[in-house]
Amino acid sequence: MYAIIETGGKQYRVEKGDVIDIELLEAEKGGKVEFKNVLFLNTGSAAKVGKPHVDGCVVVGELMQEVRGPKVISFKYKKRKNYRRKVGHRQNYLRIKITEIEG
Repeated sequence: MYAIIETGGKQYRVEKGDVIDIELLEAEKGGKVEFKNVLFLNTGSAAKVGKPHVDGCVVVGELMQEVRGPKVISFKYKKRKNYRRKVGHRQNYLRIKITEIEG
């Protein structure tokens, strides 16, 4: 059984027991997170496709921790003009463990 959920402008294929990194949400560590924007649900014997979301289907996860993604370096350079600009960025994510798929 798996589902495709939408959160933070991205789509994730999740099963029970999966661990995913998503954009920041307002939740406390160890708390439950519900994803109601379920786009697709496959139960093994039948598939439900949402228009745009599947009615009555909820994916529940447990917030494990807040993590930081890899460092991304942006470097601007103009030759012969003595112009160099270096900017680094690290995105914050929430690590979620999927505990159940209801639907």
